[in-house]
Amino acid sequence: MEGKKKLINPQKGLNGELHVPGDKSISHRAVMFGSVAEGITVIHNFLMGEDCLSTIECFRKLGVDIQVSDGEVIVSGGGWNHLKEPQDILDVGNSGTTTRLIMGILAGRPFHSILIGDDSIAKRPMKRVTEPLKEFGTKIDGRSEGNYTPLSIRGGDLKGITYTLPVASAQVKSALLLAGLQAEGTTEIQEPEKTRNHTEKMIIEFGGHIERHGDTIKVKGGQVLKGTEVYVPGDISSAAFFMVAAAIVPNSRVLLKNVGLNETRVGIVEVMKKMGASIEIMESSKSGEPIGDILVESSNLTGIEIGGELIPSLIDEIPVIALLASQARGRTIIKDAEELKVKETNRIDAIVQELGHLGADIQGTEDGMIIQGKTPLHGGEVHSWGDHRIGMTLAVASLITDSDVYLEGADAVNISYPTFFEHINKLLQK
Repeated sequence: MEGKKKLINPQKGLNGELHVPGDKSISHRAVMFGSVAEGITVIHNFLMGEDCLSTIECFRKLGVDIQVSDGEVIVSGGGWNHLKEPQDILDVGNSGTTTRLIMGILAGRPFHSILIGDDSIAKRPMKRVTEPLKEFGTKIDGRSEGNYTPLSIRGGDLKGITYTLPVASAQVKSALLLAGLQAEGTTEIQEPEKTRNHTEKMIIEFGGHIERHGDTIKVKGGQVLKGTEVYVPGDISSAAFFMVAAAIVPNSRVLLKNVGLNETRVGIVEVMKKMGASIEIMESSKSGEPIGDILVESSNLTGIEIGGELIPSLIDEIPVIALLASQARGRTIIKDAEELKVKETNRIDAIVQELGHLGADIQGTEDGMIIQGKTPLHGGEVHSWGDHRIGMTLAVASLITDSDVYLEGADAVNISYPTFFEHINKLLQK
């Protein structure tokens, strides 16, 4: 990580419009599906962040021809059977999505592969994926009985399973669906709460078939996928930082263009509306992934309680929601969010500590946090903890502090939003 970065402390509003980068979750999946489909897949508005580039590199090592130019990615897929045993270790970098989803693909391939990542990935639990994949019949080993990288996978000859997810996790669900597509028979997955459904949508987009009945998802093995054209909408998790910034910085009006509005991802919109934010959604397209524009203006906010089935739809936005809550009148309680402990870092500890350094009245709980507002924030020195979402939250916080903020590890934002600081500057120049 780089040294300290002095953040902008503008004391003025944000105004203008932005096209936020392509959706991270969809960019990962588009490369993966393109790699196992037959024929050419063209991906428009691909996110050129470090995590998604790690996915591209892993599939290149598996023998897939992937060309990148001007935000467009062309994947020449040859079907499941054209993936080749990698001659080198597959390095996922900082990407938990790459790690967990690629395991589902490798589980069904008749060769050996090894996955490794950075120090953050080495601490993230993988048994939630490796255990059910073993039930399919694949052989996986790693540190602490397959719970941590490096992971060794010897795949092939899978049999469909019936599995109930112990925790709501789109990554685990997606890994099992990718294994199920290659398994003999039908795979049935039950999730405790509905999680983001990009994988299910993509199976259909690539010509596959999948069924959902209530909380149960069924997929048949032996499906042949066909290359297609994918337009990646703007990432609502990236847009969230500017949605919050516009709401809490006085004299602001920000329009975010062509943002993905997938029904499993718009919890941030619901929370902001409940808190009284001035927010307008203008949906423009519903084909495949729903897309639209989001307009947010400076707002008077009130604290609320956030928990239950809403949590999976905003899990990645909780750090910046905590900042939003610090500027709302009254108390905000965030609960049922234990999943934050196993993200890029323990995000409960990280955001409580770092926002606390800037004067927020925030305390951590076992499954979330309690924030008292409205609290004036002051300058100081803070740290991203190497986590892109913590770094961007602190950058947004600096827009309302009474003096300068210095952020250690600011380059973590490149994982999902390489142009983040440029976009802040753009909105300040209006």
